[in-house]
Amino acid sequence: MSAISASEKVDGFTRKSMRKAQKQRKSQGSSQYRTQGASLELSPLPQLKDAPSAEQQELFAQKLQQCCMLFDFLDSVIDLKSKEVKRATLNELVDYVSTNRGVLVESAYPEITNMITTNIFRTLAPSENPDFDPEEDEPTLEASWPHMQLVYEFLLRFLENPDFQPSIAKRYIDQKFVLQLLELFDSEDPRERDFLKTILHRIYGKFLGLRAFIRKQINNIFLRFIYETDHFNGVAELLEILGSIINGFALPLKAEHKQFLMKVLIPLHTAKGLALFHAQLAYCVVQFLEKDPTLTEPVIRGLLKFWPKTCSQKEVMFLGEIEEILDVIEPTQFKKIQEPLFKQISRCVANPHFQVAERALYFWNNEYILSLIEENIDKILPMMFGSLYRISKEHWNPYVLSLQSYCLT
Repeated sequence: MSAISASEKVDGFTRKSMRKAQKQRKSQGSSQYRTQGASLELSPLPQLKDAPSAEQQELFAQKLQQCCMLFDFLDSVIDLKSKEVKRATLNELVDYVSTNRGVLVESAYPEITNMITTNIFRTLAPSENPDFDPEEDEPTLEASWPHMQLVYEFLLRFLENPDFQPSIAKRYIDQKFVLQLLELFDSEDPRERDFLKTILHRIYGKFLGLRAFIRKQINNIFLRFIYETDHFNGVAELLEILGSIINGFALPLKAEHKQFLMKVLIPLHTAKGLALFHAQLAYCVVQFLEKDPTLTEPVIRGLLKFWPKTCSQKEVMFLGEIEEILDVIEPTQFKKIQEPLFKQISRCVANPHFQVAERALYFWNNEYILSLIEENIDKILPMMFGSLYRISKEHWNPYVLSLQSYCLT
């Protein structure tokens, strides 16, 4: 441990601020730059388009190896020439893979994946703001994005190239590769998560042998998020991928898919940061119900079990999701859940928070839901009438009162 100077002993604030500055420098460096010893200056290689056809493949490999050099972007004044050489080379590689056929020969696959893994796989730095709130605070953007963006672009064009052969690529894009890719979804940088979302979706589509593994690992990330960490930046992006995966599920649904719905997607509604991914989560739930209407009853009972008690914002979200579900519900399924559901809706209608009451009363503006209510009015009216009458006498908000009078007409 380093010795503490006399001035530091006197001024505790100085000592504390120095420790904080050292900690911040360390945390930033751990993500964005890995020391490789003395950095070498990069020199531009000949352009691929100018090289004879017989030499292009070797030059392609040399450029891939050149792009494995990493630079410290936290220092904006060092290695400027080499950074620019690498940026120009990455741009050229993206263009080369996008516009040329026959460049993805078998020997290129290990060089390509080595360049990609060297540049994007890293330990993410701890957040600079321990109390980071995605809804309020600006995210920490990846310092090396000028290069990293081009590497992600290259990976995407590589996967989408007509000559891409999964049978060769599966030796390199394997379970370990997918695990490291999934860890990056916790990046604070939304630009990186957007690329990751598209790339993982392409991998899921092209590598049939990895599909079950990808679903299982997403399942594990969500369970860790729900029951352990309560923090993961990429939940919305992973749910967006799942939305299209669920859409492609064959019928009848497998037991593992139903279990994922009930044991993972429904408990996700309890998350503190639900607002960040609720739209994608509700879409996934509705996709399941459109596939298998018999899941409607357990899903609605699950939502009622986790219904928010003290957060009006979450109640409004739950009501929005319930309306989406009722939009696709079958009349036979509606009869099974009408009693517990409308008991909850009745409580929402009587809620003193005007947005909750307003959102619940909006159900009567939906023609299909209104037709279901009318068909079962003998069961629903006794549950609703007390709340509707009470707010006509007690509620303070004039718009809620006008909605209430519409419901009773």
